Amino acid sequence: MEQFKGTTILCVRRDKQVVIGGDGQVSQGNIILKGNARKVRRLYQNKVIAGFAGGTADAFTLFERFEKKLDAYQGHLTRAAVELAKDWRSDRALRRLEAVLIVADAESSLMITGNGDVIEPERGLIAIGSGGAYAQAAATALFENTPLAARTIVEQALKIAADICVYTNHNCIIEEL
Repeated sequence: MEQFKGTTILCVRRDKQVVIGGDGQVSQGNIILKGNARKVRRLYQNKVIAGFAGGTADAFTLFERFEKKLDAYQGHLTRAAVELAKDWRSDRALRRLEAVLIVADAESSLMITGNGDVIEPERGLIAIGSGGAYAQAAATALFENTPLAARTIVEQALKIAADICVYTNHNCIIEEL
């Protein structure tokens, strides 16, 4: 069976506001299986927002593991992310999971991968998924050349990505802190 492909997840941090948005399309090859998937959600007492690209079941497993790490480290995002990345890379079962996470709280935004990466973006912008490069390019242009709020940048950049990327749709979920 062909691996699920697609998604656009974008995180923008500006003026003490952080926003993560993602589209709702789930594709298998060139077939759209679902158009209203919820790939962005709140975690840890609504103090953390997270989005995923990759296999849905894998992402849900990672969300559960990440929330347990947040509980274990009293909501400290960076410490929980590093511990999840270490487990993800070293655990035989977790190592097979194919997804990437973007997580954010009031202070930090991070991308977590199965390679053991925990990456904090330089300018407060980070994107993942098939349409991630399109969304990040659009968000960068809006961020650097306009005074728009983080939410507006995410909305507009996801719209642009959906207009370009066949694996991204206009049915977006946006969460902000």
